[in-house]
Amino acid sequence: MAYTFEQFCRDAHDALQADPGRGGKEKVREHLEVLLQNNDFVTETCGPQAEIGVHQIYRDPDLDFVVLAHINDAPRQSPPHDHGSSWAIYGQASKYTDMSEYRRLDGGAGAGEARIEKVKTYRLTPGVAGLYDVGAIHAIDYPEGARFVRVTGTDLGTVDRLKFDMSGGKAEVIQSVGAG
Repeated sequence: MAYTFEQFCRDAHDALQADPGRGGKEKVREHLEVLLQNNDFVTETCGPQAEIGVHQIYRDPDLDFVVLAHINDAPRQSPPHDHGSSWAIYGQASKYTDMSEYRRLDGGAGAGEARIEKVKTYRLTPGVAGLYDVGAIHAIDYPEGARFVRVTGTDLGTVDRLKFDMSGGKAEVIQSVGAG
C-alpha cells in the first residue's frame, strides 16, 4: 500500500514534535521523498489538471507547519533569499528545480549592506527533496510546468524574509503572500 498524504502529515508532526531541530526537519524531508513516490498523490495534487498557483494543502493545528503544492505554468528564477525565522523543504513532483545555496560573507544578519557568494548548485528531480533551514540563503530556478511540494515551518506570509541583490551588495526585507 502506498504511503499516503495523511500518513505523511502524521509522521511530519511526530518527527517535529520529537525533535524541532535539524534532526526532525531531516526526517520530514525523508518522509516527503517517500510521499513523492506515491504516483496517485503526485497526480492528484500536482498533475496536469491541478490549478496553477500555490495551494495550501495542510496546516498542522499544533505545530503550525504548512504543506503547499506549487503548480507552475511559467519558468521562474528567484533571487537569492532566505525564509527568515522559518525553514523550508522543497520536494520535486515533476520536471526539476535547480537549487543554488549561498553563504553570507559580511557577517551580517539583517537588511542593509550584504555580500554573499554561491557555494553550490544542484538539481532536484522528481522524488528528491531538499532542506533549507532557518536563515539558509538559496535561489530556485525551474522551467515551465515544474511542480513541487513545499513544507514550511509556518505560513511564510507572516514572516519577514531577506532578498539579496548580489550586484548591489544589499539585502532587503520582503514578505511573501501567504497561500491558503
